[in-house]
Amino acid sequence: MSEYIRLDEACILNMGQSPESSSYNEGGSGLPFFQGNADFGEMYPNARIWCDKPIKIVEENTLLISVRAPIGALNFSDTKSCIGRGLAGISPNPDYDIKYIYYCLKGKHNELNTKGTGSTFKAISKNALGETLVRRLDKEKQREIVSILDKVSSIIAGRNKQLEQFDILIKARFVEMFGDPKSNPKGYKKKLLKDTCRVVTGNTPSRAVKAYYGDYIEWIKTDNIVSGTLNPTTASECLSEEGMKVGRTVEKNSILMACIAGSIASIGRVCVTDRSVAFNQQINAVVPEEYDYLFLYVMLQMSKEYLIEEINMALKGILSKSKLEEKQFIVPPKELQEQFADFVHQVDKSKVAVQKSLEEAQLLFDSLMQQYFG
Repeated sequence: MSEYIRLDEACILNMGQSPESSSYNEGGSGLPFFQGNADFGEMYPNARIWCDKPIKIVEENTLLISVRAPIGALNFSDTKSCIGRGLAGISPNPDYDIKYIYYCLKGKHNELNTKGTGSTFKAISKNALGETLVRRLDKEKQREIVSILDKVSSIIAGRNKQLEQFDILIKARFVEMFGDPKSNPKGYKKKLLKDTCRVVTGNTPSRAVKAYYGDYIEWIKTDNIVSGTLNPTTASECLSEEGMKVGRTVEKNSILMACIAGSIASIGRVCVTDRSVAFNQQINAVVPEEYDYLFLYVMLQMSKEYLIEEINMALKGILSKSKLEEKQFIVPPKELQEQFADFVHQVDKSKVAVQKSLEEAQLLFDSLMQQYFG
């Protein structure tokens, strides 16, 4: 007997099919309707639309997988529901634990994406999904693996929750000291950003000149600006010393802000440089002149809605240098800014320790996934 079995032999695959749009409603009549992974919440899908005339139905506790780009997002149905063509329902036969199948498919995310076909957007067929191999194990061993992975996943979730709470604490302290930065209840003087900071838009040195790229200085892109992480992550590409001369650079303690991104959620994301870096044209650097850099970092985080309020994503949303420079922000006394910065420093020390623990737990999880499903 083979060590592996096909997914469609271990499970029933129920490919979604979207009903007529006339059967949709937002009033909760019929079954919850889920079309794709955009509906997925942290644990279960978030019902936004209901369907009176469902075509494809999945039962409670069915494993759901996104079969359209991005392929492979996973969740569980917590109730009987209707699924559209962006999803498939997976119901294991009695020999397989549903959570074991969940982790197996999670470990094969990259493999599933390589099987996607289509020119407009990638999708995976029922046959391609069904041929995914699942290791044959007795159910007791499956549940043992699930128990171990659940424990590590719980640690990772707990560490992420701690980091979120630290960010909430910092913002609460900001409001306590300065009030809401937009409504300005404490009546601080407001100034245009161009009058308190120097704003620099990054660029891309010509790719035709190979001598511009090397290992002299990191070249930061928007994916190096991670929400909740104070400093930019390590760049995957660097400029040479010659490339730095035609690039745009900033020194330590500058703010990098994503100004062009694929979604409105990414525009306005910020980090603080802890080293000299170069950066591309999708980033605006804000070099503080009348602000403490940590105060400015948090204030910009808290001003996200204000920063993006005029951006139209249908017209390729851009937060240009000129628009950013014309934004007005409060300018509290510098000594208060510095008091707040001291608080942020202390909290960030705790965040660093939790982040290290999170990374160790993630490494353990990845290693176990490779061991069990690689």
